[in-house]
Amino acid sequence: MSEPRALVEHFFRHEFGRISALLTRSLGVRRLELVEDVVQTALVQALETWSRRGVPEDPAGWLYRTARNLAIDALRRERTHAHALPRLAEDAEQESSPPIEAHFADEIGDEPLRLLFVCCHEAVPAESRVALALRTLCGFSTAEIARALLTTDANIQKRIERARDRLRELDVDFDTPDAAQLCARRDAVLAVVYLLFSQGCHVTHGDTPIRRDLCDEARRLARMLADHPVGDVPAVHALLALMCFHGARFDARVALDGTIVLLEEQDRSAWNWSDVREGMAWLARSATGDELTRYHVEAGIAWEHCRAPTFADTDWRQMAELYDTLDRIAPSPLNSLNRAVAEAYLHGPQAGLDRLAAVLPENVPARYPGWHAVIGELHFRLGRYSAAACAWREALHLTTARADREFLRRRLAACQPKEKDADQTLREMEREI
Repeated sequence: MSEPRALVEHFFRHEFGRISALLTRSLGVRRLELVEDVVQTALVQALETWSRRGVPEDPAGWLYRTARNLAIDALRRERTHAHALPRLAEDAEQESSPPIEAHFADEIGDEPLRLLFVCCHEAVPAESRVALALRTLCGFSTAEIARALLTTDANIQKRIERARDRLRELDVDFDTPDAAQLCARRDAVLAVVYLLFSQGCHVTHGDTPIRRDLCDEARRLARMLADHPVGDVPAVHALLALMCFHGARFDARVALDGTIVLLEEQDRSAWNWSDVREGMAWLARSATGDELTRYHVEAGIAWEHCRAPTFADTDWRQMAELYDTLDRIAPSPLNSLNRAVAEAYLHGPQAGLDRLAAVLPENVPARYPGWHAVIGELHFRLGRYSAAACAWREALHLTTARADREFLRRRLAACQPKEKDADQTLREMEREI
């Protein structure tokens, strides 16, 4: 990948939310769609310009200045919104005094976290808050958000439009909400940070199985939240523990060739034990209240993996109990899938398949590749190679991430010789009959 393209992709994830937050403060929450458009256009222009002229000395400042100028041009074309021009012009005038890098760094403050709380306004429909935040703050595409929330692109687009419309109707202020409003929005903010980390942990498209930049940003936002009196609560501490335990395994999760390494095959000496210790500290802090959230349970599950000396030492009975608890608190198809995996390790692959078969059809995520991948693995371990291959082909059809596709191809390759052997045995039996 060329240096300009790599840098643009880097800044897309690292600076999208920061630039969006700065421009939203200047333009107002009513102009969220314009902010999104100009930031994305600035990134496209960066790819074109940097490829021809080289990367500027201050890439982040270049992106901010370009997006701001695009916003000014757009507002000049829309006379009804000319009231926003003075604020943007003031930013432009200040640029001539300090270098843009210093100006940009000084202005940023905690603006992304403010924008996150704006997107999670209590007047916005609950299902729309997370979608809007992932789009506006993180720059996720409609398809990425749909995959994260296990729904369709059309549903996500409707949710985002409803959220924008509601914020426009209310003419919401970008200023930091009061304590009561912060508390009312905290759960939605946590959900966004959780999904941001999950998308980095389990990439659903692209060339890399882990997006550390997304995970790092999620941890940064969570730590910033924990430092605020409103966010210094057990649920936030539990989420930080969860992220530390998962982050500890990143170095062992990806092979040198970029392919996925399953948990049972990972070199545990390559885990980041400093992250594990930090996670233990956050987990201890999370136990100080009487509230049990999904983040507590998921942190407990991740801790079970970390504390086992080897994969064979994993306490699958405890894992099954934790997944049962999680299903009561936050039922989801993914929880059902993971509970079935625990059942398979406890009582064998057929028990896992039976548990999946008991899931109601309307609760089965037809377009979630992980569901079919697990079914394929369980059939493979039972020696049902044709059924395994069928499930893996379906998973491959639904998967766009390069690492996942390569993993599934390897599983299919391991399956094919056994399929042929099984077919040959069946033909011989038929001849004998």
